[in-house]
Amino acid sequence: MPRYCLDLETPAEGFIDSFLVGNGWLGATLRGGVGTERFDLNLDTVWSGGPLMPEAGPGPAHLIAELREAIGRRDYLKADELGRALQGRAWTQSYQPLGAIELSYADSDASGYRRRLDLGEAVASTVYGSRSDNGVRLDSFVSNPDGVLVAVASGQGVRAMAAAELTFRPAHPDTQITISEEHGTVWLVATARVPVHVLPNYVPGDAPVGYDDAPPAADETVAAGMGYAVVAALQRGGDRLRLVASAASGFRGHDQHPSADFAALVRTAQARVAKALEQDTDALRARHSEDYRRYFDRVDLDLSASGPAAERAELLFHFGRYLLIASSREGTEAANLQGIWNVDVRPAWSSNYTININTQMNYWPAEAAGLAELCGPMFSLTRELAEAGAGTAQRYYGAAGATAHHNADLWRFTAPVPGIPQWSNWPAGLYWMAAHLQHHLDYGNAAPGFAGDVALPVFRAAAAFALDMLVEDETGALAASPSTSPEHSFVVGAAKVAITQGTAMDQELIRETLESFVGLADPAEPLAERGRAALDRLRLPLIGAAGNLLEWDDDKTPAELGHRHLSHLYGLYPGIRITETGTPEAFAAVRRALKLRLDNGTGYTGWSQAWVLCLAARLRDRELAERAIGGLLDQLTSRALLVLHPHDGWAEGNVFQIDGNFGAVAGLTELVVQSHEGAISLIKTLPPSWTAGTIRDIRCRGGHQASVSWRDGRLVSARLVAGSDGEIAVELPEGAFSVADASGSVATRPAGGAASGRQRHAWTAQAGRSYEISGQ
Repeated sequence: MPRYCLDLETPAEGFIDSFLVGNGWLGATLRGGVGTERFDLNLDTVWSGGPLMPEAGPGPAHLIAELREAIGRRDYLKADELGRALQGRAWTQSYQPLGAIELSYADSDASGYRRRLDLGEAVASTVYGSRSDNGVRLDSFVSNPDGVLVAVASGQGVRAMAAAELTFRPAHPDTQITISEEHGTVWLVATARVPVHVLPNYVPGDAPVGYDDAPPAADETVAAGMGYAVVAALQRGGDRLRLVASAASGFRGHDQHPSADFAALVRTAQARVAKALEQDTDALRARHSEDYRRYFDRVDLDLSASGPAAERAELLFHFGRYLLIASSREGTEAANLQGIWNVDVRPAWSSNYTININTQMNYWPAEAAGLAELCGPMFSLTRELAEAGAGTAQRYYGAAGATAHHNADLWRFTAPVPGIPQWSNWPAGLYWMAAHLQHHLDYGNAAPGFAGDVALPVFRAAAAFALDMLVEDETGALAASPSTSPEHSFVVGAAKVAITQGTAMDQELIRETLESFVGLADPAEPLAERGRAALDRLRLPLIGAAGNLLEWDDDKTPAELGHRHLSHLYGLYPGIRITETGTPEAFAAVRRALKLRLDNGTGYTGWSQAWVLCLAARLRDRELAERAIGGLLDQLTSRALLVLHPHDGWAEGNVFQIDGNFGAVAGLTELVVQSHEGAISLIKTLPPSWTAGTIRDIRCRGGHQASVSWRDGRLVSARLVAGSDGEIAVELPEGAFSVADASGSVATRPAGGAASGRQRHAWTAQAGRSYEISGQ
């Protein structure tokens, strides 16, 4: 099989086996049908609902003092009761499908069938027909420069124009569909409105989906239930049929009423299609390829010398990068639970932004994989959540600053949803979202003004809220109250409860938030002074009697010993506080805590297994890394390499969650290159089966780049490109090595902090200069 290609020999049986193509904002799901292809379409901005309305009446913030008192006396049953009273009454809205274009372009001779997703070119292909007179090929891609889906059917078996069929399968009632022919081109136009509300798929209700057919206002806007348009054109030329399609949504901003002006939406989509029709397919494809490859070609991982299992891991690495390029671009919305692909009106977990792990994991690999620009949509989401969350902080907690809970959506929902406290009453979402702003700064990828104009206001809002959430514990240290550990609970008698103070994750996140704010703010700013004082007293996560890092504020009994969330291990990954040499006791406690989880079955969802892989990389546990990769590839991915969340309540038995694909890329990268301990650490956690390989141009903290080649666990060669002037340190396996630049040999000096069995050396580097490291 060629590198970067995913080949399958049968069509998709459902969504999770489909090929996904996209340009950041327009997505299409392809089944690879024989003779007929179905293109399920999505736009990143098409969600149910509308701008958030101010909540009526007084908020529940007056309950906070009573809640903290209950926590202080360890009356956790009362704390949970009060926590439920602190919840809101609304849910996030749901990401919506547009419907599907169906193109019947050939007869159904399936002999010689193959479908391929070429990750190097971002093109999906279906090929079949064993004879020269009935061979067919369908190539499909979504172009970012031209804003269109292009599908070209070619070969002797392609139907004549008169026999080809172009239809539309609506996703919503009252969809208006017209099909016409003009100068030999068949035009399809579909318009519809999405629901004004959609309850999450796990919430029962008599009317879970609601539509509104009332006419729009004079300016063609509606309070909720935006309009959208799909436009497609079908042409015939020689032995080819060419489909070109685009779409437009009525989204006008998260705080603006959306449009239902169908005429304007059709004009927008039709203009893109008409412009694309003026160009030949080769030109469209070349522009698409050039745009895509300027991202994809930045880094590489080659494990072909290590055998089939390692090659499969390599393909997973490239597939994750492909998906991020296809689902998150400058100016788009952030990738949601399924990126930009969804075929259900009530998708799993609303296909929303679940910000207690999933949204953040979507962007874990971006900085190191050379895709920093693709974080822009997440930064916009974070900034807008900080703005929207100011009212939530005041209404629900009587606190300054801003907060966001575990669910968000297109409309920047930040309140606690109704439900179980273990997932509803978690007010730390904004801290974790803000952490990615610091990552962007650490990697040297921030544009001028980013620190002061983007990062600082968010950290100021998050820090102000954090400081108002801190209380003194019984030792005089500061701990967040109320506090929960995402989606997990502990046992009190026969009950499962969740609300306490100072959970491990909240303490880690608050520490990071305050450190980032203090580092960016004017030292004389009163809030910065409060932040510095709080950092000196902030309680760190505790270690239990069994030597494990505790999830809560004491040795509580977990409700699920193998719970999927690994929140208490945040300080090791994605955090950077806990390291092997810097905090050896906490490092050992993380190892013990992870073992306890693994022994009881954690990692049973794709994203959880990806987190295990990332933790294994930091722990230098080669065997665990190997098992985590195998668990992902053998049990938790579909045939189309989509990472899955097994779920009995879903028709296919599994739900696609894109975060697992992205978390896998982050973990696979960390096995070879890490840069969080003050040095660029190379080939630190190679899985045993990775006997030989190369990785190229991985981005590191400080703006540096690293490439490395290895064989039999030993360094063959490496190249570091300095991102700035000053000292650069590298950590390698023990053994002789040399460093040289274009001028000759470079003198190095031993540096402290190396992990056991490894060595660390440093030298003075010049920005832009390449340094070659040779193993001996």
